[in-house]
Amino acid sequence: MGKILILIRNCLAKECTSLWINKVYLILAYKIITNLTRHSNVSFQYFFVLQILLAGTKQFNINPKKSLALGQQYSSLGSQPILCGSIPGLVPKQLRFCRNYIEIMPSVAEGVKLGIQECQHQFRGRRWNCTTIKDNLAIFGPVLDKATRESAFVHAIASAGVAFAVTRSCAEGTSTMCGCDSHHKGPPGEGWKWGGCSEDAEFGVLVSREFADARENRPDARSAMNRHNNEAGRTTILDHMHLRCKCHGLSGSCEVKTCWWAQPDFRMLGDYLKDKYDSASEMVVEKHRESRGWVETLRVKYNFFKHPTERDLVYYEGSPNFCEPNPETGSFGTRDRACNVSSHGIEGCDLLCCGRGHNTRTEKRKEKCHCIFHWCCYVSCQECVRVYDVHTCK
Repeated sequence: MGKILILIRNCLAKECTSLWINKVYLILAYKIITNLTRHSNVSFQYFFVLQILLAGTKQFNINPKKSLALGQQYSSLGSQPILCGSIPGLVPKQLRFCRNYIEIMPSVAEGVKLGIQECQHQFRGRRWNCTTIKDNLAIFGPVLDKATRESAFVHAIASAGVAFAVTRSCAEGTSTMCGCDSHHKGPPGEGWKWGGCSEDAEFGVLVSREFADARENRPDARSAMNRHNNEAGRTTILDHMHLRCKCHGLSGSCEVKTCWWAQPDFRMLGDYLKDKYDSASEMVVEKHRESRGWVETLRVKYNFFKHPTERDLVYYEGSPNFCEPNPETGSFGTRDRACNVSSHGIEGCDLLCCGRGHNTRTEKRKEKCHCIFHWCCYVSCQECVRVYDVHTCK
């Protein structure tokens, strides 16, 4: 085992992507490391290196993915072979991660994109609607500079997105470094048997933790907050893994039913984390001295409230009201935002427009109508013009 670990350590130190070693060592190393990863907190990096070693000297072929769509500087990420040095904003540890594990970087990029899209869906009716800024390294602008609820949600949903996308990619077989989960099956239940490809969410969580948390290594309160919220987002996936089943038989008779572990829909994860945003715990910063110097930690601000668990979101700075444009806070204001005149919630014109009132205009839209199904097999529709009232904030 010592010889194997020395080979692995040497490979890691040289940031290698391929290495010929004796097949016997490969097989033995695989058994040892996979056994360790099941029963102990062995380094995630060593597990990754092992997967690379098992690939021999095979070159990684990156499958084209959809563009990250986070501004022009990110347009190549996920859409063509990745040059790690050209990705802006990576800290050294993330850069090493990218170079060592280039095969899964398109999935990491897709996960970030998925998290941003879900953020924009969840906040579509809020004063801050998760707006991104093109051609800016800080894609949300200064909004995330402060330790607010919004920052907490963005970190949680982005970390969950990375774990989700990597897990899905592994199950789809697009990576040689990972695959289906065979560790958590157990005996089948009554009336069904194991089949299909169980999604290995623990592997996706490990990838997300290694990449997203690489930036959060400072002994200050903000890093502690970001690490906590990152982990809360990832834990959401593990908590909501469930059995998904499929029936087999003539005419759907379900003579045989096969089941596998599957992730929940990402929209459900977004809904769950949005609830955590609404009930996020406010913290205060405490300083104390350790052997490495002054360290900042977080403590709950109001002791009569429920203390946050690892699944709750935390923050320690208040949010701006986002009513008026403010380049310092990153607020774009709510002028000209569409609002719901019949709602008394945050998306209603009263609250979304911050008491400024709203304008109403009529808008004509062409829509398909009077659709008829013809045998066999097409649908014909007419085109109708409908008039809608559109309400926007003053």
